Amino acid sequence: MAFLSIAAALAARALLVMLFLPFSALDKILNFKQAVGQAAEAVPNRPAASALIFAGLGVEVFMSLAVLLGIADRMAALILSAYCIVTALLWKQFWKTPDFRLRGSSDGREMFWDFLKNLALGGGFLVLAFGASANGFERFLAHPLASSHPYSLSRRADV
Repeated sequence: MAFLSIAAALAARALLVMLFLPFSALDKILNFKQAVGQAAEAVPNRPAASALIFAGLGVEVFMSLAVLLGIADRMAALILSAYCIVTALLWKQFWKTPDFRLRGSSDGREMFWDFLKNLALGGGFLVLAFGASANGFERFLAHPLASSHPYSLSRRADV
């Protein structure tokens, strides 16, 4: 039973980060010029757009690994949550599309769903950062770099 508990905790965390590690990170590496081009839509300065892609790549790789390994995982989850929310606001601006419709084909509606998915993923990372209880935020503020000890089988693994 202990193995299943640990496997479930690992699987839940892997599902949360699988968008970033390996898929989005690998896409940024393999299609770097296109990624910079997309970033340049929000930041017109090309060197700044490149810096954003490198920063995003770092967040995706290192914060995902921290979540998976349980090393300062709550802070990493908070950073990934902010990353999801910021990318939703910068690159999923459905409100700017001229064809946002509820019926029929609509690029705006497709972007709206991507926007909501980013926000929902950000919410999932917030639950990982703060826990599911009301006092989780206070525990996080008291020990922001502490691990949640995700693979511990003790009754009270949180700090």
